[in-house]
Amino acid sequence: MYKKILVAYNGTAESRSALGEAVRLAPDASVEVHLAGVVHYPSAYLLAGEYVPEVALADEREHMEADLKEAHALLAGKGIQVTDHLVVGEPVDVICKLVTERWRILRVTKVSRGRP
Repeated sequence: MYKKILVAYNGTAESRSALGEAVRLAPDASVEVHLAGVVHYPSAYLLAGEYVPEVALADEREHMEADLKEAHALLAGKGIQVTDHLVVGEPVDVICKLVTERWRILRVTKVSRGRP
């Protein structure tokens, strides 16, 4: 079956569903589950010439860290090996980079671009 699974996680219903799918696909501790939390740098504001305060980015990072911690605890509680990846950037670019740089074969489960 799968050796590594990447779940893009942001606390939404879709990412919680993906987490459940990862649990189903990782029946034992031999499977590694990687959680990718992406702090979306609001490039649209930068293109419009607006300043994005560091406080807003720090707040988003805090939320993502809390979401990842919750998901990590759920998986670890089921005996699954978990590695967290908290990255700042464009979600699609970050996820694709994780996939191409780290793995040849893996399953990427449901991805949502929204926040709860």
